[in-house]
Amino acid sequence: MVGSAYLRVFQPLDALPENERAGWERYIVHGGHLKPVRRVYRERHTGHRGRLGLLTAEEDRADVRLVGGRWYVCPWRTPLRVLASLLALRDMVPEEVADALVPESEARRVARELARIRRRDPSAVPSMLESHWHVPVRWFVLFSGKERRIEERADGGFRLSYWTTLARARERAGRAVRVLKGGDLDDVVSIVEDLDEWLSRFARPSAVELDYGGLSDHFGWNELEEDRSAEEIQAALDALEAGDNERAAELYQAVAGRWAEARIRESLN
Repeated sequence: MVGSAYLRVFQPLDALPENERAGWERYIVHGGHLKPVRRVYRERHTGHRGRLGLLTAEEDRADVRLVGGRWYVCPWRTPLRVLASLLALRDMVPEEVADALVPESEARRVARELARIRRRDPSAVPSMLESHWHVPVRWFVLFSGKERRIEERADGGFRLSYWTTLARARERAGRAVRVLKGGDLDDVVSIVEDLDEWLSRFARPSAVELDYGGLSDHFGWNELEEDRSAEEIQAALDALEAGDNERAAELYQAVAGRWAEARIRESLN
């Protein structure tokens, strides 16, 4: 079983345009189903026939949260996510592997298709990022240890997640960029800046969730309880800002090592 973690941006239902809000209100009332019919799939091509094709669900779905008496919605936007993930895949694996999975010519077609979608709808941006087998360390930059939650699921398992406002997440990203630049860590700076640029596409009243999702199933209760990744990353930034590079490196390596060990499962599978 492949476990995935998710970084989601949730928009308040009451802040959406009226026509969009009405659709998601019906979705919530019907328990997360707009139409009680079997799912319909369509084949989509990034370019000419015979090139890379995608099989995606036609209907739009969403993750929904009720927080503080307010409904929040994170639309899946599956076709958009699939296109974006193909480009991300090329950046995540060695070049020779990337070309075998998504050839450069197909990546260019995917990029053109994404550009076409965004020209037609400038707000078209994935509201969810997904990571298999591990949580990217940079995601923890957006959260504090106080925003961490462990909840029992209906099946008896447990789920670890973080929840914060978009404004706080962006403040932390901005602070991390300033601190990292001061520590001459330019390679890491660009990664955090990309994350902040993604968040900037959403309205200020939105919220951000880091959900361990299926990864929670790979850890026991004690491991989840002892996982303080966001707290340790914030402490590493504090140490770096104070000039204690040794302590900063120690804290960062504790988190990076924890998730490097989790990624070993990916190699084994």
